[in-house]
Amino acid sequence: MSVLFIEDDRMNRRVVRDMLDVAGASMVEAESAEIGLGLIDANDFDVILVDLRMPGMDGITAIRHIRARPDAKARLPIIVVTADTAVDLRERCLRAGADDIIFKPVAMDALFEAIGRVLAHDGDDLL
Repeated sequence: MSVLFIEDDRMNRRVVRDMLDVAGASMVEAESAEIGLGLIDANDFDVILVDLRMPGMDGITAIRHIRARPDAKARLPIIVVTADTAVDLRERCLRAGADDIIFKPVAMDALFEAIGRVLAHDGDDLL
């Protein structure tokens, strides 16, 4: 499994990379949404993880850019990874096109459960 993690904080990227390494998954890091969008153009990913609050383009805008793509990559499963606890956060993320959301600090079980959910849902769409 190949995962793209769009996150400006190096330590958060390292923690998630360590978790994914345990499962044998590969992770590509993007320290900004702009870099992440370019990586989507050049690579094939199974899942995208995206932080909401980043300098420059925020996560909601990045999700909207991904969903607006004219190709199959527009349907890549997207999981928001955030420390934000706003009441309307889940609704805003889903409205933008996210498939799921998990909260920081990221717990391994929450990460793997969310990935499992979005991949299972993605597979349902193909049937």
